[in-house]
Amino acid sequence: MIFYRSTFRNTKKQPIIHYMRAIAIFDIFMLYGWNLDHYLSSKHGFILLTYSIATSSRLRRPWSSREKGDLMIISCIIILVTLFNFYFLIFACFYRSNGTIDPNAQLYQIYPLWNNINLGVYNCIPFIFMVIFNSGIIYHLIKRRQIRIIQQSQIQHRTISITLVITTFLFLIMTIPATIVAAFFVTTRTTNLAKILDSILYTYHITSFPLYLITFKEFRQEFIKMVICKINNRRIVPAQVAIATVRTHNQL
Repeated sequence: MIFYRSTFRNTKKQPIIHYMRAIAIFDIFMLYGWNLDHYLSSKHGFILLTYSIATSSRLRRPWSSREKGDLMIISCIIILVTLFNFYFLIFACFYRSNGTIDPNAQLYQIYPLWNNINLGVYNCIPFIFMVIFNSGIIYHLIKRRQIRIIQQSQIQHRTISITLVITTFLFLIMTIPATIVAAFFVTTRTTNLAKILDSILYTYHITSFPLYLITFKEFRQEFIKMVICKINNRRIVPAQVAIATVRTHNQL
């Protein structure tokens, strides 16, 4: 809701807001959509990756604005990963001769094969590119800070860039361990460590909100405005009802 308020509606000036909106939506679905985490995890990883690429390019050319291009990239990621997961609808789940339902496919075992694929697609590929592009972002932030000390010029997209670096760092340290355990230790008995790592993985998807509050000034201001507005509305409505009641009694 906050990313759709007036402050963030000028997406032509900051097209990266589209990536932040998409990540927020996927975080909600992965937390509250039953079994959707298996299908949306790879989308989330690649959208975060393209978010890194877009931010890196904006730091190099802060005047550039490619809103339609960013929307096209997000749409292509959603379509491609949907097609990537589409085989579940075709091959997964079948009836055995005894009437029971097998969640695997008739031609091959989906698990643990899918865990290995998920590790590569969801973690390893984004990890490599995120490290590359975030290293570039950190380099440009340090370089522009040195220039700012001399020229006293403003750094565009600096806040969003810092937020991105922290977000991707949390993505890497909070999701990779649980995915590795699921891929390579699927046949072993579930331990307390595996449960803790799995909990940390899902905890990552609720870290965006407090992270934006701490590092993103405009987001924090809009959130405070929204909370204050709701509190004021609750105070005004009962007062209006009381005034209307008094007027009705006086007329009678």
